[in-house]
Amino acid sequence: MSASASLLDVTAVETFYGPIQAIRGVSLQVAQGQIVTVLGANGAGKTTVLRTVSGVLDPERGSVKFEGKEIGHLPPDRVMRLGICHVPEGRETFPFLTVYENLLMGAYTRHDKDEVHRDLELCFGYFPVLKERSHQRAGLLSGGEQQMLAISRALMGRPKLLLLDEPSLGLSPLLVTQIFRIIRRINDEQGVAILLVEQNAHMALRTAQFGYVLEVGRIVLADDCAKLMQTDAIKEFYLGQKDSGVRGQRRWKRKRLWH
Repeated sequence: MSASASLLDVTAVETFYGPIQAIRGVSLQVAQGQIVTVLGANGAGKTTVLRTVSGVLDPERGSVKFEGKEIGHLPPDRVMRLGICHVPEGRETFPFLTVYENLLMGAYTRHDKDEVHRDLELCFGYFPVLKERSHQRAGLLSGGEQQMLAISRALMGRPKLLLLDEPSLGLSPLLVTQIFRIIRRINDEQGVAILLVEQNAHMALRTAQFGYVLEVGRIVLADDCAKLMQTDAIKEFYLGQKDSGVRGQRRWKRKRLWH
């Protein structure tokens, strides 16, 4: 991990949906100003990790600490006020509110009107199309525009940590490239740390500095993204670079890092 101060510490977390265990002893960290990605197949537990961090789900066991303070059983609104904003899979904008009203909803806990206006202009700078559509209902936006709005709404809360769940889902390759370029800009220019769940492994590993791989609720690999991209298992199973079948699977099994 980075030598920077730790912002988020998830330690040996276990989370359930009723009787079904979704994540099993997951431990991960996000440092100040860092982009960390979590990769894994459908059903591996990636979304559950984000929901546990943001307070949507309570961990049954383990610890979730943000800036050194335990937040594992706080409600989502308290977690958000501490500086964690969650952009869920599927965007979830308010379809009958305008783009402008959606953005203001992201700042509903704030009382610094001048700074809110500044942040509106900042979001419009990242995504100029939102300014053009500012008086249009969010439900009438394209999928890519809704994703831009969802990210911008989260930024209006001035997060220290941004949780992004599948930002490329359902978008064209051109839009995916645009969205990830802005994600990098947000990190570079605002210093916002990002925990990114993404199935587009190419984009995720090129964008993040550190990565974790989840398999059936457990972390099985963890390393710098540059090193992960050179790992035989990642090349074969996530980057589509075949490694002669059985030999590649054996390497994958040898490289498992069960926590």
